[in-house]
Amino acid sequence: MSCHSIDGQTVCFQKTSVDRTLQLRHSVLWPSMPLSHVILPEDESGTHIGAFFPGQTDPIAVISLFLENCPIDKEEIVLNNTHEQAVRFRKFACSPQYQGKGLGTQLLRYALSIAQSEQGATIAWCDARTDSAEWYRKRGLYPFGDTFFKGPVEYVRMRIDLRDLGKPEQDPEVLHA
Repeated sequence: MSCHSIDGQTVCFQKTSVDRTLQLRHSVLWPSMPLSHVILPEDESGTHIGAFFPGQTDPIAVISLFLENCPIDKEEIVLNNTHEQAVRFRKFACSPQYQGKGLGTQLLRYALSIAQSEQGATIAWCDARTDSAEWYRKRGLYPFGDTFFKGPVEYVRMRIDLRDLGKPEQDPEVLHA
């Protein structure tokens, strides 16, 4: 567990059960779909992390980690013929009233530290909605591959090399700053 002050309030990040992530996933990511739409077949094998106010059981932000190889671009096959240990993060959601206050950035930072220290990941990646791609870019992720659709929503894959976190030459907006 890790606690931080966000907008003057203490928020703690900790592992949680998948069941505690579902309502927030649903209300933020796919509110017009049934709840079953945000349940993943691999949820039972994932690591689920929530942001909680002390003493509360409902998270205000959630993210889930899954050990899953990162897809490789055609150009990268020539440059790098090895698969790194990768973690895919999915179902990243923050209550709308807490967006824009640094909560998502802190939760992503915490999740990536878990991916690196506990799961041995060197790469983290996600399918990002294209309207969120700039948010991810400012936190050190970069797009790769072609855009694609899940239903009516356009996505792009994004990733970050976790070995670069904490390097002083990184852009000051990147996660470790």
